[in-house]
Amino acid sequence: MPAIEVNNLRKTFRTKRKAAGMSGSMRALVRPEYSSVEAVRGLTFQMEPGELLGFIGPNGAGKSTTIKILTGILHPTSGEATVLGFVPWKDRQKLAYHIGTVFGQRPQLWYHLPAIDTFTLFGKIFEMDDRDTRKRIDQLAEAFEIGDLLETPVRKLSLGQRMRCEVAASLLHRPKLILLDEPSIGLDVVAKQHIRDAIREMARLENVGVLLTSHDAGDLEALCRRVIIINHGQIVYEDKVSNLKRKFLTSKLVEVRYAEEVPPGFSLDGVEILKVGHYGIKLRN
Repeated sequence: MPAIEVNNLRKTFRTKRKAAGMSGSMRALVRPEYSSVEAVRGLTFQMEPGELLGFIGPNGAGKSTTIKILTGILHPTSGEATVLGFVPWKDRQKLAYHIGTVFGQRPQLWYHLPAIDTFTLFGKIFEMDDRDTRKRIDQLAEAFEIGDLLETPVRKLSLGQRMRCEVAASLLHRPKLILLDEPSIGLDVVAKQHIRDAIREMARLENVGVLLTSHDAGDLEALCRRVIIINHGQIVYEDKVSNLKRKFLTSKLVEVRYAEEVPPGFSLDGVEILKVGHYGIKLRN
């Protein structure tokens, strides 16, 4: 049975139009006008158990809306979907025991408390034995290198440290599938690599499926074997990440900053110089 099975999934949002002028505002108050925005338009795809799947696209493509439907947060307008055999919007509570979620811009850790307190609370919520919870926390602390961070209030952690704790918390109850929505947003290169390494290792050890949305091609290269690209709520490309790289990711952009001014007439064999400033240069190869 597929971990995720989606068939002709659609989601339309109804929004109130903003009227111009005082008379328009009064008319809108008495007789409001609405418009429809179709965020997801007939998505159909499958994800196998233990698979690492990239789910990418531009802002507004429908990625987060799809993930919210798959976790049961939103009801679809039409279509069908099952996650680990559950219909998310009908069996949300049961499904929660089997999946983990991380929304990069919506923290789940209590901001003013140490992360260990949230981990312990999650153990209670998921009805785990206290001894099992402590053992699992120790295991995740080692995997994500957060042992020295657990007693620190979350507000005092760096963004990279907090995101490592966020992802670890989503794995506390040993889910079969985790859905990661922009987990590396805003992180530096080192912090991103820490999270990638830990997620990849946990997926290998526990056969956890990973559905990942990201704007960072490095996340896809490091974690995913297959990728689905959507735009305007529809799938526009679906293939292995290796094939995507070979067909489309044929060049790289590099921006370099110098401590001193860029020497005049700068050139480099085999590299196209796109832009030269006083202290920086933009290259493509």
